[in-house]
Amino acid sequence: MPENSSEVVQPFLMGCGTKEPKITQLCLAAIQRLMSHEVVSEAAAGNIINMLWQLMENGLEELKLLQTVLVLLTTNTIVHDEVLSKAIVLCFRLHFTKDNITNNTAAATVRQVVTVVFERMVAEDEKFKGLTEEPPAVQGNSNRRSVSTLRPSAKDAYMLFQDLCQLVNADAPYWLVGMTEMTRTFGLELLESVLNDFPEVFLQHQEFSFLLKERVCPLVIKLFSPNIKFRQGCGSSASSPAPVEKPYFPICMRLLRVVSVLIKHFYSLLVTECEIFLSLLVKFLDGEKPQWLRAVAVESVHRLCVQPHLLRSFCQSYDMKQHSTKVFRDIVNALGSFIQSLFILPSAGNTSSTSTPGSAQGGPGAAGAGGGLITQAAFEYRGTWIPLMNVSVQGSAKATYLEMLDKVEPPSIPEGYAMSVAFSALLDLVRGITSLIERELSKQEQEAAMREEAEPVSPPQRARCPQDPMAHEVWEEMVNACWCGLLAALSLLLDASTDEAATENILKAELSMASLCGRLGLVTPRDAFITAICKASLPPHYALTILSSNTANLSNKVYSIQGQSVQMVSPSSESHQQVVAVGQPLTAQPQGTVMLTAKNIQCMRTLLNLAHCHGGYLGTSWQLVLATLQHLVWILGLKPSVGGVLKPGRAVEGPSTVLTTAVMTDLPVISNILSRLFESSQYLDDVSLHHLINALCSLSMEAMEMAYGNNKEPSLFAVAKLLETGLVNMDRIEILWRPLTAHLLEVCQHPNARMREWGAEAITSLIKAGLSFKHDPPLSQNQRLQLLLLNPLKELSNVLHADIRQKQLECVLQILQNQGDTLGPGWPLVLGVIGAIRNDQGESLIRTAFQCLQLVVTDFLPTMPCMCLQIVVDVAGSFGLQNQELNISLTSIGLLWNISDYFFQRGEAITEELEREEAVLLRQAQDKGEPLHRPFHPAPPFDCLWLCLYAKLGELCVDPRPAVRKSAGQTMFSTIAAHGTLLQPPTWNIVVWKVLFHLLDCVRKSSTTADKEKIESGGGNILIHHSRDTAEKQWAETWVLTLAGVARIFNTRRYLLQQLGDFFKAWEVLLDHIQSAALSKNNEVSLAALKSFQEILQLVTPIKDTDKLDALAMDVPPVLMESLQVSGPGRPLVRSDSLAERLAQRYGAQPSLPPPGEELDDSALWWSAWNTWYRIGTECTRPPSGGTDKLVFVPSQPFLTALIQIFPALYQHIAGGFSMEDLKKLGVILHGAVSVPISSDSSPFILPSYTEAVLTSLQEAVLTALDVLQKAICVGSENLQVMYPAIFEQLLLFVEFSCKPPQYGKMETKHVANAKYNQVSLCPAEWVALNYVPFAEQSLEVVVDLYHKTACHKAVINEKVLQNIIKTLRIPLGLKYACPAESTWKLAVSSLLKVLSIGLPVARQQASSGKFDTMWPELANAFEDFLFTKSTPPDNLSIQEFQRNEAVDVQVVQLISTEILPFANFIPKEFVGRIMSMLNKGSIHSQSSSFTEAEMDIRMREEFSKVCFETLLQFSFSNKVSTPQEGYISRMALSVLLQRAQDVLRRYVEDQRLSGRCPLPRQQVTEIIFVLKAISTLMDSLKKTQPENVDGNVWVQVIALYPTLVECITCSSPEVSSALKDALGPFKDFMQPPVSKVQNGES
Repeated sequence: MPENSSEVVQPFLMGCGTKEPKITQLCLAAIQRLMSHEVVSEAAAGNIINMLWQLMENGLEELKLLQTVLVLLTTNTIVHDEVLSKAIVLCFRLHFTKDNITNNTAAATVRQVVTVVFERMVAEDEKFKGLTEEPPAVQGNSNRRSVSTLRPSAKDAYMLFQDLCQLVNADAPYWLVGMTEMTRTFGLELLESVLNDFPEVFLQHQEFSFLLKERVCPLVIKLFSPNIKFRQGCGSSASSPAPVEKPYFPICMRLLRVVSVLIKHFYSLLVTECEIFLSLLVKFLDGEKPQWLRAVAVESVHRLCVQPHLLRSFCQSYDMKQHSTKVFRDIVNALGSFIQSLFILPSAGNTSSTSTPGSAQGGPGAAGAGGGLITQAAFEYRGTWIPLMNVSVQGSAKATYLEMLDKVEPPSIPEGYAMSVAFSALLDLVRGITSLIERELSKQEQEAAMREEAEPVSPPQRARCPQDPMAHEVWEEMVNACWCGLLAALSLLLDASTDEAATENILKAELSMASLCGRLGLVTPRDAFITAICKASLPPHYALTILSSNTANLSNKVYSIQGQSVQMVSPSSESHQQVVAVGQPLTAQPQGTVMLTAKNIQCMRTLLNLAHCHGGYLGTSWQLVLATLQHLVWILGLKPSVGGVLKPGRAVEGPSTVLTTAVMTDLPVISNILSRLFESSQYLDDVSLHHLINALCSLSMEAMEMAYGNNKEPSLFAVAKLLETGLVNMDRIEILWRPLTAHLLEVCQHPNARMREWGAEAITSLIKAGLSFKHDPPLSQNQRLQLLLLNPLKELSNVLHADIRQKQLECVLQILQNQGDTLGPGWPLVLGVIGAIRNDQGESLIRTAFQCLQLVVTDFLPTMPCMCLQIVVDVAGSFGLQNQELNISLTSIGLLWNISDYFFQRGEAITEELEREEAVLLRQAQDKGEPLHRPFHPAPPFDCLWLCLYAKLGELCVDPRPAVRKSAGQTMFSTIAAHGTLLQPPTWNIVVWKVLFHLLDCVRKSSTTADKEKIESGGGNILIHHSRDTAEKQWAETWVLTLAGVARIFNTRRYLLQQLGDFFKAWEVLLDHIQSAALSKNNEVSLAALKSFQEILQLVTPIKDTDKLDALAMDVPPVLMESLQVSGPGRPLVRSDSLAERLAQRYGAQPSLPPPGEELDDSALWWSAWNTWYRIGTECTRPPSGGTDKLVFVPSQPFLTALIQIFPALYQHIAGGFSMEDLKKLGVILHGAVSVPISSDSSPFILPSYTEAVLTSLQEAVLTALDVLQKAICVGSENLQVMYPAIFEQLLLFVEFSCKPPQYGKMETKHVANAKYNQVSLCPAEWVALNYVPFAEQSLEVVVDLYHKTACHKAVINEKVLQNIIKTLRIPLGLKYACPAESTWKLAVSSLLKVLSIGLPVARQQASSGKFDTMWPELANAFEDFLFTKSTPPDNLSIQEFQRNEAVDVQVVQLISTEILPFANFIPKEFVGRIMSMLNKGSIHSQSSSFTEAEMDIRMREEFSKVCFETLLQFSFSNKVSTPQEGYISRMALSVLLQRAQDVLRRYVEDQRLSGRCPLPRQQVTEIIFVLKAISTLMDSLKKTQPENVDGNVWVQVIALYPTLVECITCSSPEVSSALKDALGPFKDFMQPPVSKVQNGES
């Protein structure tokens, strides 16, 4: 097809030739169809074009023509050279027809065709890419018609572009032959589109680059000339020599577009040309140019500003070259001065809005009035108001006037448009530069970091990469070139801005510039930008010296832009802003208020942001930033709170701060950002951090200066922020600790309370945080750092203000609570702080300090070095001696006790550590040639620690306050007692003479000289107990305590003390002391003396509530009596012993245990003690001889108890020589003591409540004494056992007390013995005798026990002890119900049974010796008295009780049946006879025919009767009957009994019949029931007995009963019936078949 296409096309061409519209249309359509199928050859295409040309010249189907050309050129690439140019010219020609539609369509077609030509070239380049290019021909080829080096498509493009330039320049085209007319505007548009769309063509092909340089640029410069020369307002006046061509908007605007494209794409090719273009642009911004020109120029500048890379190239190519124009700087400055000119020169047609800056009266007022109406974003400066429009999106230069391609006349520019574009340009410029440089900087930093990682041993200087210095220079030059202009423009705009968003943008720009300058290390511009932000944050004309000095340097700088001088504009004072806060200025002299506007707050936030994000680059300008923030914070009334965070607070004085709600909601945010700002200081490097700290310190110094001499609220901003900064930089605290704390310590001494309070708050918070921070290495391994952190705490002790000391101590308390266990070497320092107290300091300080000490002692003694323990003792002592607060003195004594306890528990460890330390100190002392200074030096260091403790307590023991004396004394003695074992023997000498005896002397002296005057109730409302209401009584207490303490030490440390040599002397003195004290008439002292006596005999009883003495719980567990036999008399406790032994081994001494024979040497000590005891005992238990004298001194129960309790311990030591004589002495004292009555007022405390059977402690003690004695006899030798009867005698005496209490002299006493009277009758007697029943009963139990053990002893048998026991027991047994206490006779019975069960076998054995002959009658009497008593039971006895009592009777009968009757042949006959008659009496007893009420109860003893009867039967049928007489007795009894039974039954049957339906009396029913039971019992016995033991008569009588029993069957009583059934049952055993007579006869 294609090769024949010419023929195919021909007919259609001819059709077109007809010029008939219809045919032409059809043909054109057909040709288009062919073209679209690409079947047209080159020749055919040429023909088609020629035919179209003809149609065009005839003006036919113009639109179709354009369509066809377009289809032809776009569907294929066969059209080249002349054909192509002809086609293009055809389109151009159609563009200039009369028809508008055709014109526009043709214009579009031309644009498309031009594009197609260049696209073909690009496609062709793609195709030949990679093939080697032949070297290009020499440049400057003058033959413009053909460029031999280019390929076809490229050649077309070249020719086309060249001709476009020709046409624009109004020259004839070379290639586009046949052009008739052309417009410049259209040509410029086409040029612009080619340059913009195909930059690579020009960059890759030198021919095209040549065109750019040679043709395009000169063309542009030539066309610009009218605009350059034109000045607005000159016109063609006479003065000008020739009329100047006016700038023409469409051309000018298009030229600027071309320039933009040239600069954007071909800057690298056209460096020099661009310099010219840029200079022109700058000129167009000039105030004298027409408004529209300036607007379009600003838009062009804006286009450049959004391309930071271009800007950088400008700077490199011009500003950095020596003799070149400073293009970049000029652009920026031109923008700046352009903006200024808009404010200063009233724009045409806007003159009305200017007002003279001088009219200050009208200015602010007018602005204020109008302020409410301004809603649109705008700038306002000295009366010039310029609205702000939204002209472009950030970072893109979307122009308005550069796009007005259809306008011929210059448009009118709306007010504010130029300003808005200039503003955007400025912001984009800053944004572009900063982001570009920062990106590059970050990249470099990353690379450097990676290099450092790669080569860990990097040189100390950071090696910069090779292109680095160059890059840095470019950046610095860029910043240096632009900062002045930017700052001038931005400051002005910031001042004039009325719109929040605009303000925000300006601030952002200033912020990023400041940060960038900081990063590049350009100090002056950095400070300039920061100063600008700072000034904008504060109210206008605010007096802040640091800022004014800084701006002074700047405002002198006048810089020029191409000869025009631009002055730095200083902010105007007119406020056209909403006021959001009114506050006080921070000045030394109070002034009026100042106002903060919303914009000030906004600037403040920017400032915060700057410091927060870019703190590392601020360096010295921290001063500026912080000073400004401090003033703002002050005006806003923010006050510091915990951790240095600022919170809204109220000003203290002056017109208080007024805040609007708008700013109120902002405050928390601001305070939050402020905090975050200082938190972020942790990311600063060390140098920046030091800048920050120095700035804060100097601010704080200023604040301190200002706060001197007036009580005005000080500014605490700096102090609070120093605290915050310190807290977040704990990980590197060492580098800032010294400057920080040195400054804060100065603040702590400031006279202004609020100021110093915060100084202290800051310093203590920092110390606490520093100690709790997890340092690396930890503090425990970094002692230097720890002491560094604690040092300021010690320094605070030098401050005299109480509030600071309070803070300091609270801080110590918290440190102890949180870090106490890791203080280590910091302890002496902390203890020094705690101990720095004086009496003039006031209670609360002392109390806080003391809390710290308590914490130390309770929790931290183990963690501190042992060298500090002595300091702890001293500090605790000083708290004891202070007189501000008694409770603290007392508690500190308690602490000393705890400390001693700790020394004791950790003795070994402390000793080791102290000795190590001692060795070091000794070496040091020897090196210096001095002796070692240490209290108590020759003693070993651990002993010295104890001696220091005792010395401190000794001082406290003679304190003027009784409570302190008491507490100290108790503590001291307890300590010595508990822990004295740890001391080395020689040290004891010091303790005894220098500590103990010295103390006793002082106390005795004070006691004897004490005042006897009654002390009125102590200060305030404290009531003093009557036992302490004179100084004498108070000192007596101290004396008692001291005596007791010394005695205790003598007791516990006897063996140790005996080795000291003068022990015996001391012992004698002590005993004498004790005796006289015991016999003094003061109950307290006498009792205490006995306590001491007990002590030295090594007997400690558990403390009773009634004994007020020694209330202090001791660490020495009570040594109980049983344990005394185990651990020898002087053994110390096991626990202390083991430690003492270890320490003793350490010092090479032997443990102080007694040598084997030593106890014998002690006997002299003990016998003198026994004599002392006997003297005290006889003295105090002797009853008063006189009558009932009022003033009799009766010893108290506790005293007597204590006295008796001493005996067992004493006896341990004198047992060896204890004789019968001594036993008698003892008996006298025991009996005497028990007989002493109690004074009626103390009876309720000592007497048990009367229903309880409890012994008083005295009675217990007496029994214990006897118990100890009998135990000793028990294990003792034969000759001791003769004492048994004496002990029985003593005990039986006590048993009698149950029925007849003892007398004490002739004193009247009232008795409360009988449990039946629960009330003490209010008899006037002053003395109450005790309830002796429990005591007697207890004694009885002891007797039984003892007898159990000793029944077989010779002495016991010989002295008839059993007889005496029975004799004594007869008394209560006989009284039975008449006993004072019911328990007595019950106990007596059970005791009797127990004693007999042991004693009877002994008595039977000894029957022949006759030693027991007198006992049997005694025993029979006792049985008789008890079983058939004369006393009646009480009326209120219940059935159950009665049955229980009956059971006791039964037990007695059972004893008879098991222990006596079976052994009748060993027992005297009379006795057995009495027993049988008793049994008979018992069994028949109930048969008495009289029915008196009295016997009713006895008749109810059915069980008893039954047992008597059974015993009788058993005995009767026993085959062991020894004598006929006994058998006779029992048989007699039996037959009588059976006879009676028969009578009772008969009578009952009779009465039953007569009574009819009436029931019989209860007595008779009971009687019959008993008879029936007796019969069944008899039957049982007969059955069990051997037949030969039973008498024939008995059988006859028994069988005779049977009919009578049968008759009873008719009875109505169910009880009788059941008894009858039981009685009839056994008769079956007698029913047997009859036997033969013979047998019967024989039987």
